[in-house]
Amino acid sequence: MQLFVNLPVKDLERSKKFFGELGFNLFGMADNMASVIISEQTQVMLLTEPAFGSYITKEIAAADTATEAILVLGMENPAQVDELVDKALALGATPAGVKQEDGIRYQRGFADLDGHHWEALCLAQPAG
Repeated sequence: MQLFVNLPVKDLERSKKFFGELGFNLFGMADNMASVIISEQTQVMLLTEPAFGSYITKEIAAADTATEAILVLGMENPAQVDELVDKALALGATPAGVKQEDGIRYQRGFADLDGHHWEALCLAQPAG
């Protein structure tokens, strides 16, 4: 089974550049959408607001003023968490959420250029 998460974006070219510079591959790009490859089984579809709106019957949520979902990326170690979040912030993202560091998890977040909340998470591996 695959998972496709769809997100509305205001400026598709700007969003494609942002995620590309974060190190993600993009696939299946059309004039009104592009797919960010997270893994073999998971993609985040970036759709222009008009394209996104064509699939729904409600209003598009304003990600810059409310949080409807938190997208969490599992990382292998805390250094990868810091690298991804620091790079996102340098590319114009803003800090989001509350840093978690409790011996079980290390987690930091950012809001992308459209305000969508992303977290990078590393879970401690059990000893033994």
